Amino acid sequence: MYNGKMKAITFSYDDAVTQDIRLIEIFNKYNLKSTFNLNSGFLGSQNSLIREDVEIRHDKIKEEDIKYVYEGHEVAAHTVTHPCVTRLTDWAVVNEVEQDRLRLSELAGYEVVGMAYPGGGGLLYDSRVSNIIKEKTGIKYARVTKSTHNFDLQENLYEFHPSVYHHNNWDKMYELAEKFINLKTDKPQILYIWGHSYEFDIHNTWEKFEEFCKFISGKDDIFYGTNKEILLK
Repeated sequence: MYNGKMKAITFSYDDAVTQDIRLIEIFNKYNLKSTFNLNSGFLGSQNSLIREDVEIRHDKIKEEDIKYVYEGHEVAAHTVTHPCVTRLTDWAVVNEVEQDRLRLSELAGYEVVGMAYPGGGGLLYDSRVSNIIKEKTGIKYARVTKSTHNFDLQENLYEFHPSVYHHNNWDKMYELAEKFINLKTDKPQILYIWGHSYEFDIHNTWEKFEEFCKFISGKDDIFYGTNKEILLK
């Protein structure tokens, strides 16, 4: 149970981009909680990306701003430099994950224990990598990207699958949210949504996402928490 409730909603957003600031304003407005997965090696950098033939900013939050920007939410690891971890040696996996975790712990002012696997242009994870992270780092859970489209709990927290990826999957996200809100259950269930906040800039879907947040918020039988609050209850 989550604070006495059987249902919980959580979000997860990657890369520590400056669009997180606007996203957090929306979350705070509707009393929602999210976990933000950061690459400590890129903090403060400035860049742009081309997504769906649109150039969007991919600037990173500065180190000195981490604590106040993400206040009230959860800072989690995303590796130092966003590599494809399955191509790394065992030692390099530990270094990328643990050094990121330790640096982010310093910046956030509390121990970071969660992470999301970086894409890195290849296979996201495998059993070797997830076992290394479990056995040789301080990480307690790690999110992958493949959606389950359900709300069931999962035994392996080091290969944790989200319910849905928000970007370009609005219909499925709304469908799952409506199903979750109406769900009557006697066992714990989680609606877990992930993405990147810069994706809202591609088609300017900020207002659309705010409407979604309004739709799911304020339900008496749902606990709204960070990944850590829900997965490590």
